[in-house]
Amino acid sequence: MGDKGIGYVKYIMLIINIVAVSFPAIFIYITTEKICDFYTARSFIGRTNSIPKKPDWILVTTILLLVCLLVSFLLREFVYRERMSFVYSSLAFDFLTSCVLMMVLNFNYNGILFWVFANIIYYVQDKVKMIFMLLAILIYVCTDHEFLTINYHLYSINDYISYYNANTQQYLIGGFNVLESLNIIVFILFCIYVIQKQQGIIEKVNYLYSQLSQKNEELENANEELKQLADIKEKMGKTKERNRLAREIHDTLGHTLTGISAGIDACLTMIDSNPQVTKKQLEVIAKVTRDGIGEIRRSVSELRPDALDRLSLESAIRKMIENMTSVTQAEVFFQCDSENLKFDEDEENTIYRVIQESITNALRHGKASKIWVTIRKENSALHLQIQDNGIGCTDMKKGFGTKHMQERIQMLHGTVSYKSENGFLVDAVIPIRWGEEYD
Repeated sequence: MGDKGIGYVKYIMLIINIVAVSFPAIFIYITTEKICDFYTARSFIGRTNSIPKKPDWILVTTILLLVCLLVSFLLREFVYRERMSFVYSSLAFDFLTSCVLMMVLNFNYNGILFWVFANIIYYVQDKVKMIFMLLAILIYVCTDHEFLTINYHLYSINDYISYYNANTQQYLIGGFNVLESLNIIVFILFCIYVIQKQQGIIEKVNYLYSQLSQKNEELENANEELKQLADIKEKMGKTKERNRLAREIHDTLGHTLTGISAGIDACLTMIDSNPQVTKKQLEVIAKVTRDGIGEIRRSVSELRPDALDRLSLESAIRKMIENMTSVTQAEVFFQCDSENLKFDEDEENTIYRVIQESITNALRHGKASKIWVTIRKENSALHLQIQDNGIGCTDMKKGFGTKHMQERIQMLHGTVSYKSENGFLVDAVIPIRWGEEYD
């Protein structure tokens, strides 16, 4: 039974009590009129201990008080249900009105208390529900008509019922008793429901509390795992940063030293035959060395080639090739089919470093005299090839530079392959985040 069902129980109790309260007032009024009409007042008074002075006043007062109770109930249920100050005031009003009703009827019916206390139990806090249940039973016992007649002269509805014949008396007494019994039964059912609902709420609260405790425990475990993952991520970040720094320094330093080494070798072959040309070559080597030192410092501080900060990607590549050819005897040819090499920073860094590392390896390990660098656009990717005419490599072992070149490309979700036929070929495909500004 939900809140809607308990509402129906209250409506039933209200109807039962309206009928039960109205019955004594209406019945006494009608019977009094009949006694007067048949002039049997003397014999009737002789059989009773007490009679009401104004049966009509009892009837009117009872009806007015019932109307007040009905209005209070409707306002409480449908108008001011959320205003607890009004709810409590209306409950107090119902209790006082019910007490007046019982006194008007000389306590011939006191079941109205059950209806009042049912409303009180429904609205008051859980901790005092049982107190009101016990209080309702106590007041009900203390307002019993038979109990009060011991010390007070009260008129009794049974005296008026006895005015009729035996069959009519049975129907009247039986009907009135049925109303009283129904009222008690419905009140008991109401109390049982309230207790069960309260128990259900307690069980639900306990269940929710256990669930909350479990979730808190899971959350603590998750937080602990998150801390561990954060520590791992921090360590991975440091490792990644160290590797990136190592790549940058390796690319710049290796490229610079390779050029210096090749240039010095050329100087050694010319120093005896042509000192003046050797001197000029050494000046070029000195300049490349200074540029390399600046590039290394730049790489350490910002990890981005200085040339890419000052020049476009294509210009930076051409400048790198120009510097390399100026200090070595190798020829480097550059061909670019894409009109505008302008990409994101990480993409430009990778393209520049792959070309730089490939040229360095071609000179250092391949002993190449000619190198061809080709860039072309293929769909949404950039196809980069560096081919040399060096000695090649039959058993390739990935060194530091080659390994990190591959890592750079994989970070952009690209691929790189190597072929050692007629020299050495680096073939890389790098996905590019092409935008309008790149088209």
